[in-house]
Amino acid sequence: MPKSPRVFHTSPLSRFRHLASTSAFSLVCLVFGITGILFGVISVSLPVRRCLDMEPRSVSVVWDHGGGTGGGGTAERRKVMAFVGIQTGFGSVGRRRSIRRTWLPSHRQGLLRLEEATGLAFRFVVGKTKDKSKMAALQLEVKEYDDFMLLDIEEEYSNLPHKTLAFFKAAFALYDSDFYVKADDDIYLRPDRLSLLLAKERQNPQTYLGCMKKGPVFTDPKLKWYEPLAYLLGEEYFLHAYGPIYALSADVVSSLVALRNNSIRMFSNEDVTVGAWMLGMNVNHENVHSLCEPDCTSSSIAVWDIPNCSGLCNPEVKMLEHHKREICSGGSTTSNG
Repeated sequence: MPKSPRVFHTSPLSRFRHLASTSAFSLVCLVFGITGILFGVISVSLPVRRCLDMEPRSVSVVWDHGGGTGGGGTAERRKVMAFVGIQTGFGSVGRRRSIRRTWLPSHRQGLLRLEEATGLAFRFVVGKTKDKSKMAALQLEVKEYDDFMLLDIEEEYSNLPHKTLAFFKAAFALYDSDFYVKADDDIYLRPDRLSLLLAKERQNPQTYLGCMKKGPVFTDPKLKWYEPLAYLLGEEYFLHAYGPIYALSADVVSSLVALRNNSIRMFSNEDVTVGAWMLGMNVNHENVHSLCEPDCTSSSIAVWDIPNCSGLCNPEVKMLEHHKREICSGGSTTSNG
């Protein structure tokens, strides 16, 4: 005899539970729906933030010999704690390669992370040349790494004071910074420690920060032989920072920007030239020995072979060697991870 189908009768209590669960589910759906609508309205009403990681980081800057600057690739001054311009040239491809393999990230995301972590923006700063092959090679490097500031000024060693002034004017036009740092491409740098140094509170807004030395007033290369004699004779010397790295506060750079290019004295040496400007502006000199260490220490910020060389004596090799040492790199064997 076939079994009759089993019939399940729902009790009033189970019907109530079913109704309650259905109502709860509907309520949850309603809440999520309202939340989604509100989120959409708020998202549309808020201003859209630019994704810095997607924007070109390299920029060409026209230097007007009458005193002005013009920038390309940006509509407003970016706010960072400090802008660091790594001065480089057409013959320094190997140096830039070593820097990107050590203390400076070689890709856009890494540069952005470094900027967010330290408040420091970094760019290689280079001028122009009439050599078309060199310019073409530079454009390929710019396209690959996108980490340059290109100045419309001839890239020559004798032109370094003019290039330095052009750099500070261009950096001020593009970046709203507390400090503007000039660094050479043949030093080993710790960006994290540089950030801590620049973040310190200072009473004087006009600050010239670097590893200071006393240099001669006589800056003509033909008079180099006279320097020791001038010192013995008590000739006037003035304090200025070593050239491989120094920083100027925003107030100081704004004063430089206001000057016409042909209204200030240019000497043959870039570091002496800037020191003379600072002497005339009566700024506060802040002497920081950790910016000119001959070897890595627990507090060194910039390492170079002082006094043997004006940077690392063999920068392409020495930079890689330093980076392998934990006391130099802080334990990181690469800046690109």
